[in-house]
This record gives sequence, structure tokens and C-alpha cells, in this order.
Amino acid sequence: MTEPKIPVTEDELHAYIDNELPPERRGDVEAWLAAHPDDAERVQSWRAMAEALHARYDSVADEPVPKRLEIERLVRAPRHWMVGAIAATLVAFIGGGGAGWLAHGVAASPSAFQSVTREALIAHRLYVVEVRHPVEVPGNERAHLQTWLTKRCGWVVFAPELDATGLKLVGGRLLPGPNGPASFLMYESASGERFTVYAAKATSETTQMRYATQEKDGALFWADRGVAFVVSGSSDRDRLTQVARLVYDATEKHGG
Repeated sequence: MTEPKIPVTEDELHAYIDNELPPERRGDVEAWLAAHPDDAERVQSWRAMAEALHARYDSVADEPVPKRLEIERLVRAPRHWMVGAIAATLVAFIGGGGAGWLAHGVAASPSAFQSVTREALIAHRLYVVEVRHPVEVPGNERAHLQTWLTKRCGWVVFAPELDATGLKLVGGRLLPGPNGPASFLMYESASGERFTVYAAKATSETTQMRYATQEKDGALFWADRGVAFVVSGSSDRDRLTQVARLVYDATEKHGG
């Protein structure tokens, strides 16, 4: 195969995995993968993870809609959003290659992903370098921090324990988000490595994780039940995924 004249984008690689690629472009993508072994390895990894996710979560699509989620009830209910669960294996969603739980949400528009992730990375880069004033409320006031941010943001803000990844809660602060207030939590390891969890009101939802980088920083984005989340930190995907997985597990247990 000859390499396609038009370069293949990362979105097209995701579409290739999800069988959503236009037929006329499929040959180009396969030629690109043949000529770019690094991309081929990534695609193979995404496919394996998506298959594992299907095996674990496809049965959810056949479950009846709980009464608490019926449209009529949601219309009448107050807008107190719970930090919800997506899929247990977050690594399967890196780069948007998710599957299984897609029936529970619609794809986020690029603008939603870009705007929230941009704000999260700006906040991350601004405050992780602070020594004396990285947060407004310290981590030893976790209960007060959660109550305060929940009241100001309008959804349940939960600061999970991330000890399993060697991270301790530094604290948090209230920030302006793209569509209203945003919560910002900071964690730190014994070596000084810092990660942040940013949450803001979502204008659309997706159970697919999206990955972004800015210089030496990486971010994982997803949106669920009216709230967009971004975990920012190391651009090392394995380390970032480890932290994001624990954030998910803790919030799922808290909200379940």
C-alpha cells in the first residue's frame, strides 16, 4: 500500500476503531497504519481495550431505565448533579476510543471538549507552581471544602482519596468555568508531583475519554450527568490514567 496523500487524523483513527469511518477513507487509514507502526500499535491497543469494555458493559444497554432517570422525573427534579460513573476501565477511553457505555450519552462537541480542557489546563499550570497559596481551602478541611464547592457549583463535589497512587489532597478552590462556576482540586505526591481534578458544567455529554497535551502537561476529559471533568497532570499517559482510574472508582463508589 502507498501512504495516503491526505494525512490521517487522530479522530479518523478513533472512527476506524468504532467502525464509523466512511468506506472511501478506510483504505487510506489502513495504508497509513501500515506506514506508521506507532499509530498501528496505538490502534491495536484501543481495539483490545474496547473489546474488553464491551465484554464487561454491553449488558447495561439492555437494562430498563431506572425511574429516577425517566425524563418526566428529571424535568421536575432540582438541578443537583451527582458526580457520576462512566466505565470502570478509563484507559479504554483514552483518545476517544471508548465503547460499551456509549448508549448512556452522546458525543461531546469539539468545542465543549476544547473549552473545558483549555480552562482546566490553564488552571493546572497556574496553580501547581504555587508554593504558599496553591489552594483556597486546605486538604485537612476536606468536609468543608466539599460542602462549600457543592453549594457554589450546584452539583455534588467530592474530593476522592488518591492514596493508592501516592497522592494526598492539597486542597481546592472555586474558579470561573466556561459556563459558570468550576471546582478545582489539587493532589500532591511525596516527591512533589501534582495532579488536579477540574469540574465544570457540561453543555453536552460523552462517555468517551478525550486526551490532550500542552507542553509537559496532559489531561483526560469526560462529561457525565451534566458535569465535565478534567484530570490534569503528567503527560505520561500511563501515570495519568492510573490517577484518572482511581478518581473514577472513588466517585462511582461515592455516588453509587
